[in-house]
Amino acid sequence: MMNAKTVHIVGLGGIGTSAIARLFLANGATVSGSDVHSSSIIDDLKNEGIEFRLGHFAENVPRDCDLMIYSRAVPADNVERQIASERSIVELSYPEFLGELAKTKKTIAVSGTNGKSTTTAMIASILIEAGLDPTVIVGTQVPGWERHNLRIGESEWLVVEACEHMASMLNIAPDVAVITNITEDHLDFYSGIDEIVETFQKWVSSIKSGGACVINAQDDESAKIEFSKIEKFEVEGRHIDGENQSFMVDGDPYRLMIPGDFNAQNAAAAIVAAKHVGVSAGGCAQALEKFKGTWRRFEHLGVWKSADIYSDYAHHPDAIKGSISAFKEAKPDRRIVLVFEPHQHSRTKELFDDFTTCFYGVDELILAEIYGVEGRAEDEAISAKVLADSVKGTGSIDDVHFAKDHDNAESILRDVVKPNDVVIIMGAGSIDNLARKLVI
Repeated sequence: MMNAKTVHIVGLGGIGTSAIARLFLANGATVSGSDVHSSSIIDDLKNEGIEFRLGHFAENVPRDCDLMIYSRAVPADNVERQIASERSIVELSYPEFLGELAKTKKTIAVSGTNGKSTTTAMIASILIEAGLDPTVIVGTQVPGWERHNLRIGESEWLVVEACEHMASMLNIAPDVAVITNITEDHLDFYSGIDEIVETFQKWVSSIKSGGACVINAQDDESAKIEFSKIEKFEVEGRHIDGENQSFMVDGDPYRLMIPGDFNAQNAAAAIVAAKHVGVSAGGCAQALEKFKGTWRRFEHLGVWKSADIYSDYAHHPDAIKGSISAFKEAKPDRRIVLVFEPHQHSRTKELFDDFTTCFYGVDELILAEIYGVEGRAEDEAISAKVLADSVKGTGSIDDVHFAKDHDNAESILRDVVKPNDVVIIMGAGSIDNLARKLVI
């Protein structure tokens, strides 16, 4: 598989597929790809030497292509996938590729509803600091990494994020499985929490012989997971110092330069996983104290209208609550203005009641129209306006606005933002573009 000479990636702009494009490019392959949208990720890949075609067309597939990798959002009837079938080109989905790669490595895989990317980046940072030189594929971008969402190491270790959407993590049989937490999400695929837990249990059952499962001791659903070697993580004695925090894990002290209880939980998961593979508590502490966070996770972009602008990826109600709590901890005397773009119509509909109550603590809320996700079940009958009306009805936030698009959201911001505000642009879709536009 890694000997492929000409690789074509359908859905090139995905955070995971883009890492695979970089991996093959570094391995000497000729790499091309297509997507229906351009983006900053695509721009970076083009600058690195990857040929990009906007839109999906038969002629995009190179004549000498010997491997096609596609995003799970790309259906089987996609014209480029059809060409691959006609030419007998080897086809793998992104999760299938990760599974094949994991067979060749000692693999630490991180899954769970929230915190996967940050936990993966933290484990990678610890292993790098300890000299274990892992290859890492992560669903975000890490400051200081030459290849942004990919690190190529020379050792046998692989650290990878394993997404639970569509049970994608079942493609990966790890040596160490890390589960950050388990809660309801992706209800366009799962029937409910019981099926989600059952799927995680199935994944854990695939752990390689002699391996271990790391779970959150404070998460009730994770506690249902059974395996011969369970290692639990728990945060104790957390102390807040602005954007910094200190805490204990297994009796040892740690310090983080990023805020939020959820980040302490992520760090605890990383510590337990790293200690399992032989890193000392001191080595973990040294790496974590240098950890600066990741792209679109409490990311400070700059100042606009004398207000601080942050981009944040939270899009599940639990993650939104955690992020708001972290901002209030770090900025206790500041007014918080939140622009949130719901991600996926079905998620908004299925978790509507949770979304209605998850914004408590912000001073001004702007709800942008729902970001529709290609390749997933979408019921566009629901609108963010309905959610805005529901949040207003709770009386928990004084000012709630609905924005029909990003331009409308920007217009509202221009009216409501005051000097010294903390402005959070939040969501997993393209709303991040608004945040970066403001600080240009």
